[in-house]
Amino acid sequence: MSWLILFWVSLIHVLLLNQLTFSMGTEIPHFFCELAQLLKVPIQTSLSITSLLTGCVVAALLGVVPVTGILFSYSQIVSSLMRMSSSVGKSNAFYTLGSHFCVISFFYGKGFGVYLSSAVTHSSLRTMIASMMYSEVTLMLKARCLSNVEPQNLTDVSEFHLLGFSEDPELQPFLCGLFLSMYLVTVLGNLLIILAVSSDSHLHTPMYFFLSNLSLADIGFTSTTVPKLIVNMLTHSRAISYVGCLTQMSLFILFGCMDDMLLSVMAYDRFVAICHPLRYLVIMNPRFCSFLVSVSVLGSLLESLLHTVIALQLTCFRNVEIFNFFCDPSQLLNLSLYDTFANNIIMYLGAALFGFFPISGILFSYYKIVSSILRIPSTGGKYKAFSTCGSHLAVVCLYFGTGSGTYLGTSVSSSPIKNAVASVMYMVVSPMLNPFIYSLRNQEIKSTLFRLHSRIF
Repeated sequence: MSWLILFWVSLIHVLLLNQLTFSMGTEIPHFFCELAQLLKVPIQTSLSITSLLTGCVVAALLGVVPVTGILFSYSQIVSSLMRMSSSVGKSNAFYTLGSHFCVISFFYGKGFGVYLSSAVTHSSLRTMIASMMYSEVTLMLKARCLSNVEPQNLTDVSEFHLLGFSEDPELQPFLCGLFLSMYLVTVLGNLLIILAVSSDSHLHTPMYFFLSNLSLADIGFTSTTVPKLIVNMLTHSRAISYVGCLTQMSLFILFGCMDDMLLSVMAYDRFVAICHPLRYLVIMNPRFCSFLVSVSVLGSLLESLLHTVIALQLTCFRNVEIFNFFCDPSQLLNLSLYDTFANNIIMYLGAALFGFFPISGILFSYYKIVSSILRIPSTGGKYKAFSTCGSHLAVVCLYFGTGSGTYLGTSVSSSPIKNAVASVMYMVVSPMLNPFIYSLRNQEIKSTLFRLHSRIF
């Protein structure tokens, strides 16, 4: 509302000033195009009484309404403070609005001083100095005032400490090599899927288009957490900066939601292919497929942005220990000292939407698929129809099975190590096995990979 009102007020003033005529080489006795000075220098004006009244009314409203709202708010605040019995409570309450009151005093005090001095004095230099106090010094002091706000008795942190899998120095090289091997296999396997789909024209179908996007999301999903884990093992450090933690959390949510959405989209693709085979190419046309992927990316981005905006409000924490090997959003929120009930509601609502709707779509699609397969009379036809969605069903079971097991295990078990191991199954093992499931169960992928191997070697 604030941005829209300011935009229209600015537009009205520009349209009114556009009716003024100025001479060549007109000088404005100011260091910027100040509105009051502009109205004094035109050689001809075609502004009507209605236009002048419109400009004055808009300017008055933009000044009177905010000032009235501020005065009303502070009258209510003072009334509430007067009803408090303890002096400590009054001091704490006043502390929360001290910076805002300081900024108001600077802004409106200097602003009124500028325009009153402009009306009284005819010195251009004095007017410019007053405007400098209003437009530059006030903004500088406002930033200083707000930067000095520090909650009392709270702990500001610049970094967090992640959970290590083992403190045994002899076990660290083995764990580092294990996670590095799993990460390289994940990246290489998914890159091969993307290369095979892009290089073979026979694989330029909706199913493989979604598969290549899923592989890309899996690479991002694993790359968000595993490299940092390997670096911490090599450097014997468990620290991650505040900015790095928020970045890791936002990317984790982004790629995790993309996996959810793409698996749901792939289930719909299999539903159309089996239940409406004659209309498959018409329904799943390239434009519609691109639309589905775009919706998945945008929805995941909005969910990630929502969590990041909530996390940015958390600047004080009771502890710096995160009991996982990455910045888990739920654990980061629980470390906050503030009352996060509303934030919890928003986060869990978003998580429920991105968990409930994809799973519901997958279940509905497979319900229709199974119903169609059962109506096929021949056993060979049933097997052929089911084989087209066998790989996707295996990936869905692996992804949602390990994900559900992770969060159910976290709620039941109080062991951080067990929770971290469960997270490894969900975040590392599942993306690593996806390319093997699709390549081993799909003859087209295998033949394309063999052809690529023969070309290279």
